[in-house]
This record gives sequence, structure tokens and C-alpha cells, in this order.
Amino acid sequence: MTRIYFNRWFSVMYHYIRAIRENPDGEAYEFYGTHPNLNHMSLLEADYKETEPSITGLPYVEYCAEFCRRHQIDVFIPRLHMEDIVRHIHLFDEIGTRVMVCRDMGLLEAMLDKRTFYEAVSGRNLVQIPAYEVVQTADQFREAYERLAAAGHNVCFKPTKSEGGMGFRIVNNTTDRLAELYGYVTLSTTFEDACRTLASVSRFDDLMVMEHLEGPEYSIDCVADAEGGLLVSIPRRKAEGRVYMLEDNPELQALAKRIANELRIPYAYNIQIRYNKGVPKLLEINPRMSGGLFISCLSGVNMPYLAVRAVLGKPVVKPQPRFGIKAGYIEQPLIMD
Repeated sequence: MTRIYFNRWFSVMYHYIRAIRENPDGEAYEFYGTHPNLNHMSLLEADYKETEPSITGLPYVEYCAEFCRRHQIDVFIPRLHMEDIVRHIHLFDEIGTRVMVCRDMGLLEAMLDKRTFYEAVSGRNLVQIPAYEVVQTADQFREAYERLAAAGHNVCFKPTKSEGGMGFRIVNNTTDRLAELYGYVTLSTTFEDACRTLASVSRFDDLMVMEHLEGPEYSIDCVADAEGGLLVSIPRRKAEGRVYMLEDNPELQALAKRIANELRIPYAYNIQIRYNKGVPKLLEINPRMSGGLFISCLSGVNMPYLAVRAVLGKPVVKPQPRFGIKAGYIEQPLIMD
């Protein structure tokens, strides 16, 4: 019986666990999870769950390592505090727990900070990046916006350190504010509203002001072996609403291969791409399983299980995914007790 531990994850952990549990080889797994909220949906499929303490840094890593020692965990799949975990990875090596994480500290830190990562990949002939500037004051924001707008770009902004859509806003100066109040919540803001809010403090955390990419958006879900050798990449295009297309896109497959060969990211990760005027540009790379990975698994590739086999050092065969699939998802009621 192989024991797998997830620390604080998103609710999609439920899908990861089900995929690994229902693996095609009939291998037996037992799942452990921790979260500050024991009623969190991520824990619904866990065989054992525990309340996670509100601590950070080395004490948090020591908690995770002790949890692994206490439960004889074989594989630890972290999301929260990955940087701290890698800094003290020896605590897991010493007890024989394999950790599904990028051990290259410089690369991991870069992927978790958009400014650092853009600087790292710029000029390496891997992928184009959007025009951007990083600002910390309202005056810098105003100047960056004006330069980007003068260059012909629509403009958006986002914190350099954030997950998913947190903090993302599109600057739209033609919006009907009254209609907005009667409509759905949007990601738009006016330039003046943004300036006014940012000017309420003398300095704020790094904010990336950038070219707004307005073409098709893709997530490329990838699984690699322990050395970063790419096993599979599945481009998933966001269509309308909750509809996605799994596409055999040669341009994006080649892009994923270049990134894999150059950066050697191990195990499961996700490349976020968006086109602008026909050119694919990098949004970010998430060094973990993506929130939409369960949709990419409809290609016939059990990607969480493939990543687990890779971290355990078991033989893996490059799978042949099915493409041309239109997919979506709906809510499903689940009994928790």
C-alpha cells in the first residue's frame, strides 16, 4: 500500500485522489490530507485527514515532515509553502518520503514570481513574453500605463506573486459604470479608479503592468520524469464559459518541448499561454498540478497517476493522448459524512 499526503490544496485535490485511486494498474493507494478546515472539499476523498496548524517557515515544514514520519508517507504532494519545503527538503529525504516538487530552488522561486520568471526566460528563444513593467507606486503605475498604451497595447495588471486570477484586472476606460452595477462582477477597472486606489498608500507590493493578451487562452498540462524529461503535454483551450477543447496544437506542443528541454521541470506542471495577434505569449508556469488537470485527463491520460509513478521512480511509458475533445464540468452534490 503506497501512502500519499497532500497538504493544503484546492478543492480539485478531490479529482487528483480519485484519478490516482482509480489507476489502470490496480495499484493500491491510501490518501492523507491536511487543511485548516476539516470540512474543506479537498479532503473529501482522503482516507485520513487532520487539521493543519497556522504556522509558516521552518515550523511548518517540520510539521509536514513529522506528519510524514508519523504516517509513514511514501509520497508528499505539496502546494502550500513549496519554497520552504524545498529549502528543508533533507527533512523528508532523511525519513524516505519522496516529494513531488521542483528541487531547483532558483527555478522554483522564479516560477513563483512572475517578474523573476519573465527575466529568466527573456532572450532564451523559448517563448515570447508580453510587454510589461513592474511598479510599486501610483506614479510608477501611471507612467507604465501611459508607455504601454502609447505603444498600442491594451493594458492589464496583476501582482507578481499570486495564484490563478487573484489580483488580475483589465484597464477599461469605456465601461458603463451604471450598467456594471446592475450586471455581473467584472475584472475591469478604469485607469483613474486604479490610480486612485493605488495612491491610497505610498508604496505597494510589486504589481506587473502589462500588455493585455486578447486571443485564445491555453493551459498546457505537462508531466515529466524526475530529470525533467517531458512525458506528455496536453494543450487545453478555454472556449466559452466552462467549455474547453483538448487540442493537438503542434505550435504549443513544440513550445512545451522547448521549455521542458531547457528548464527541466520535474513531475506535474502547467504552462499558461495566451495568444495576441496570432502570437502565443507566456502568462506563467505553475510548478504543480493545475486546477483544470482533471479535464485534461479526459484525453485518456491519467496525469496525476503518471506523475506519482515518476516520483516513485517506477517505469513510465509515454502515453498517447486523444485530442479533438470538447469538455466541460458541472457541480455534483456529494455527501460529506
